[in-house]
Amino acid sequence: MSRRYAWVVFALSFGLLLSDYMSRQVLNAVFPMLKAEWLLSDARLGSLSGIVALMVGLLTFPLSLVADRWGRVRSLVIAATMWSLATLGCAVAATYGQMFLGRLLVGIGEAAYGSVGIAVVLSIFPVAMRATLSGAFIAGGAFGSVLGVAIGGAVAQQFGWRWAFGVMGVFGLVLALIYAVVVKERKLRPGQSDDAGDSNGSRGRLKSLLPRLFSSVSVVSAYIGSGLQLFVAGSLIAWLPSYFNRYYDMPPAKAGATAGLFALVIGVGMILGGIASDRLSRRFPVRKWAVAISCSMGSLILLMLTFRLPSGPAQLLVLALGALLCAGTAGPGAAMVANLTPAAVAATAFATLTLAQSLLGLAPGPAVTGVLADRLGLLRALQLVPLVAVGATVAFLVGRRWYERDLRRLTGPAPAAEHKEPSEVST
Repeated sequence: MSRRYAWVVFALSFGLLLSDYMSRQVLNAVFPMLKAEWLLSDARLGSLSGIVALMVGLLTFPLSLVADRWGRVRSLVIAATMWSLATLGCAVAATYGQMFLGRLLVGIGEAAYGSVGIAVVLSIFPVAMRATLSGAFIAGGAFGSVLGVAIGGAVAQQFGWRWAFGVMGVFGLVLALIYAVVVKERKLRPGQSDDAGDSNGSRGRLKSLLPRLFSSVSVVSAYIGSGLQLFVAGSLIAWLPSYFNRYYDMPPAKAGATAGLFALVIGVGMILGGIASDRLSRRFPVRKWAVAISCSMGSLILLMLTFRLPSGPAQLLVLALGALLCAGTAGPGAAMVANLTPAAVAATAFATLTLAQSLLGLAPGPAVTGVLADRLGLLRALQLVPLVAVGATVAFLVGRRWYERDLRRLTGPAPAAEHKEPSEVST
C-alpha cells in the first residue's frame, strides 16, 4: 500500500468519526430548546445523550466481531449510513419518545465505528505510531463534538433545532458515499495480512484468540481506567453548553460555540497524550502508564478546583487546563490495548475498549450528571463528576504494576533496557 493511500484512508476514517460525533453531540447544543419546547427534566435530557453511548457499549463488541470476520470497510459504510439516517429521523421527531427512538438508532449505527475504524487505521501504519494515531483518531470524537455543538447551536438558533439534526444527517450520508467509493477492502489486505478474521476466516483460530482479550491484569486495568476517565470527559462535553447557558447567561448559539472550544481542547489533549506516550515509552514501554496516571490525577485536581471558583476568566482558564488533561489517557490506553492483545482480533479488542469506555464513562456520565443536576443543581453535579478520576487513577496504577510481566508473556523477553524501569517509579 502506498503511503499516500494510507493517509487518504486515515483522513476519510477520521472524517466519518467527525460525522459520528457531530450526529451524537448536536443534541447537546439544543438542550435548552428541547427543555423549553417539551418541558423536559435534566434527567430526561441526559437520557437522550446517554442512550447513544449505552447502545455503543452494548453492541460494539458483537458488531466489531462481525466486522473482523465479514469485512471492516463494508461494516463502516453500513454503520455511517445508519446513524446518518437515524439523525435525519431525529429532525422530524414530534415527541420525547420519538426522539429517544431516533437516538437509540443513532447509537446502534455508531456502535462499532470507533473500534473498527481505529483497527483499520492502526493496521496500515507502523507499530511505533500506535499511541499517536490512537490519540489523534480518538480525538476526532472531541473535534466532532466541537463541530456538532458549535454548528448545531448556530443552525438551531438561526433556523430551529430540527435543521441542526438535518444538516448532520446529510453530512454523514455524503461522507459514507465517498468512503464506499474510495476505500476498498482488497487494498487494505496488504496491511492486514496477519489478521485472521480477514485473511483466512478461520473460526477456530478466532475463538482461540478471543480469551486473550482479558488474559492479563494490565489489559483489564487499561479497559477500566480508560472507561472511568471518559466519564469525566463525556460529562463535560454533554453539559458545558447548558452550564454556559445557565451560569454565564449565554444564548444557545454562543453557549454551544464556547463549549465547543473546550471540547476542542479535550481533543488536543488526546493527541498530546498520545504523542507524549509514544515519545516517553520508546525505551521504556511502561511509561505509557505514567502518562495516563499523570493526566488522570491532573484532571482530578484541576476540575475539582474549576467548579469551586466563581464564574469568570480564572475559572475558564483552569477549566481549559483540566479539559486538556481529562482525556489525555485515550492515546496511551488504546496503545496499551493494542500491545497486549493479538492483531488478529484488533477490531474486537478495540470494541472491548469501547465497551468499557461506553458503559463506564460515556453512557453514565451525561445521564448521572443530569440526575444529580435535577437534585443538586448543575454546578454541584459538575463539582462531583471529577471524583470518578480517582477510580481511573487506581486502575492505571494497578495496570502499571503488571504491564511489563504481561507484555513479556505476549511478546517474549523484553529488551534489557526495560528492566531498568521499575526503579523509575516516580516517572
